[in-house]
Amino acid sequence: MKKSNFIALILGTIGVVFFALGMCMALLPEWGMFNQGVICGAIGLAVLLITVMVWRRMEGKAPIKLNAKTIGAVLVGVVGALLLGVGMCFSMIFGKMVLGIVIGLVGIIALLMLIPLLKGVYIEKRS
Repeated sequence: MKKSNFIALILGTIGVVFFALGMCMALLPEWGMFNQGVICGAIGLAVLLITVMVWRRMEGKAPIKLNAKTIGAVLVGVVGALLLGVGMCFSMIFGKMVLGIVIGLVGIIALLMLIPLLKGVYIEKRS
């Protein structure tokens, strides 16, 4: 394992644990730790963003450029993940199976749209 991947693995794990714990703290009213959960989740997000920057620098890659394509891809990813989650909630919690499946499929299609959006569609020429 390359050193850059190992560092990204450690920092990513720390960031995800902080973010997940912060989400639990903020969203479980039984814990009564909303403010602390928001702070913990923000620390997790910050560590995850730092992880991306550190890994890209260690790999010798250019920093991520904020342009319309990048912002659009992030928005499509967020909307797709939210739709998939809402569909799962409708199916499993609210008992609306058909509506949940339809919403979840729309989310999956949105996430699948990220592949051609980011990589493009190339048509091979046959000779």
